[in-house]
Amino acid sequence: MKNPSVRVARWSAHHPWRAIAGWILFVMVCLGVGISVGGHAATSEDYRVGEAGRAEAYAAQGGLQQKALERVLIAAKGDGRLDASRGAEIARDVRERMGRLPEVESVAAPVWSADGRAVRVDVTLKGPELDGRKHVAPLLAQTDEVRRANPDLAVDEAGSPSISKDVQGQRGKDLSQTELFALPVTLIVLLLVFRSVVMAVVPLLLAVSSIAAAVGLSMVASHVFPDAGVGTNVILLIGMAVGVDYTLFYLKRDREERARSGGRLSPAAVVELAAATSGRAVVVSGLAVAASSATLFLAGDVIFSSLATGAIVVTVAAVVSSLTVLPALLAKLGHRVGGGRARESRVTGAVLRAVARRPLALLGVAVAVMLALTGPLVGIKLTDVGRETYSRQLPAMRAFDRVNAAFPELKAVNQVVVRADASRQPEVRASLDALAARVKADPLFDGRTRVRVSADREITMLEVPVPAYPSQQRAQDSLKVLRADLVPATVGKVRADVAVTGDVARYADYPEHQKQRLPLILGALLLVTFVITVLAFRSVVMGLVGVVLNLLSAGASLGVLVLVFQHRWAEGLLGFTSMGSVGSRVPLFLFVILFGLSMDYQVFTLSRVQEAVRSGVPARRAVLDGIGRSAGVVTSAAVVMMTVFASFVPLHLIEMKQFGFSLAVAVLLDAFVIRLVILPALMLLLGDAAWWPSRRRRVAGAHGGHQASAGAPTGAPSGAGRNVR
Repeated sequence: MKNPSVRVARWSAHHPWRAIAGWILFVMVCLGVGISVGGHAATSEDYRVGEAGRAEAYAAQGGLQQKALERVLIAAKGDGRLDASRGAEIARDVRERMGRLPEVESVAAPVWSADGRAVRVDVTLKGPELDGRKHVAPLLAQTDEVRRANPDLAVDEAGSPSISKDVQGQRGKDLSQTELFALPVTLIVLLLVFRSVVMAVVPLLLAVSSIAAAVGLSMVASHVFPDAGVGTNVILLIGMAVGVDYTLFYLKRDREERARSGGRLSPAAVVELAAATSGRAVVVSGLAVAASSATLFLAGDVIFSSLATGAIVVTVAAVVSSLTVLPALLAKLGHRVGGGRARESRVTGAVLRAVARRPLALLGVAVAVMLALTGPLVGIKLTDVGRETYSRQLPAMRAFDRVNAAFPELKAVNQVVVRADASRQPEVRASLDALAARVKADPLFDGRTRVRVSADREITMLEVPVPAYPSQQRAQDSLKVLRADLVPATVGKVRADVAVTGDVARYADYPEHQKQRLPLILGALLLVTFVITVLAFRSVVMGLVGVVLNLLSAGASLGVLVLVFQHRWAEGLLGFTSMGSVGSRVPLFLFVILFGLSMDYQVFTLSRVQEAVRSGVPARRAVLDGIGRSAGVVTSAAVVMMTVFASFVPLHLIEMKQFGFSLAVAVLLDAFVIRLVILPALMLLLGDAAWWPSRRRRVAGAHGGHQASAGAPTGAPSGAGRNVR
């Protein structure tokens, strides 16, 4: 009874209706409080990193920060030429319409394209840049009226607000489809595992209720860690996986103990026995996922903080549901839970027998395969995911392409921001003029420039357009030339604060920021994994083994990700257009989440092995029996996880597609290669040394612990907390 999970399970089993009502109340309170306080969305300031972020802070100080901007394009359809007088008339109509809207701050004068085939009107919205999508609908409605009034012309509107609005809408539809796919497939898998509708529905109900509670909690947490718009995604992604997994571990052990007791124990006593083993494993696994996710806060980035917050709150909610309401449900369901001893499948048995005969050979082969899959990781190229990667099914993106085709100088812009005392503004302006002259002579740039000065004359900005998207080499080269040569030779000679930002700089600086933080986060992640494993199993050796196996699994899955998404051969198969790179957030997120999720399998598997070892079973037999008995549960859990993660692959957003694919591959490799081949082979070769420095605790009889559990008096399982501590 020293085990807290046993104490909680005992109370829940003996007061089931209170526990069930308490959980329902907890979920409702979480949602209610979350809705009442509302979520706090990240602002532009929260996204600033690197030199680009520093320059944006300078610009904001002088009121020169980027604002929500929409562009209305008027052009002839096809290859026709727009009549100048008619184009001017429609542009005037657009300006008048937009100027009357309360959401609009200003409307710029019409600008004609270089070839005279199109004219555009730039409209600036009121309020922060990131709030633009909330207020863009009236502008789109006015543009639609102009389009209907001029059916023979092409009238389009594009900008950050309209693109963001369309992307958010598409993401919502994608997530709905993901739920429609993942829930029934998960239910089918659980039906195959339990052969019981009741037992298949219970994990889903607990997972969904945990997700609901986590959504409410995340809204509250967003007031400390602002939501970057990805919190709900990760809650759904991780919540379904761990919620079902934790319930699955508990349910399988409950059925095992019920079968072992032969009906001699009450449902409450059986629940306590399950809590002493699988309950403890759930706590350790949940702690591992939460602690691993917390290392993302070290990234110093609002997106990763949002991901970490979502992963932590949903994991904690899943653990709480597994330890409280699940025992209550099992106690109420009683014998309808059914019973069955864990049996090896034929495939699992064959694999383990092969490993037992030739552990060193199969270990070498499996490690070689994992290293071969890791190979492509050497050539990984990380880039930020630019808006040019968004689906062209979105109306705003099709308009975005037409605007940029007519005005290629709008594809990207470099902004040189200078902060100096107002008295030195003439000197600053002269240096920027010299920079502008050099830019005009350099073929990398568009040749056009614009200088903006703050009202207090302390901030001056030179805008340098580039006729290339930020991801293209020409744009990247322009940034390098600016920062390395042109700025130091001109503005750099002025005693002032100088930094370069803009579309290209943000695209380049974000991945660089992640690369700089990666060693710190990876080091913290390895330390967390090692410490939790050592504390859970009192074994330094298993702590080291866990770190190495997680590195193997993460490395191999990242290698496969590079092989698939950095090249073009799988585009048709998975429905994407290759960026020639991997999203800069994907590897770090994968490492952290995989390290946490891998602990699910590791804790559950090693707990079964450790039970046998502490009961006096020889090390070799304990490994084969423990892994054999847990393999079915691990396989079932892996199938559920892969289903959930794979359901993200059809999403339109390339980054979410990469997240889902890489996690699905990682779980597949972890469950079927790491846990069935590499882990047992290593433990067989290590023998008793695997548990160093712990000493084997022998008890009377090879399976004394199990016999004691089976023979415990009804309602008082005195051995429930002894075998695994």
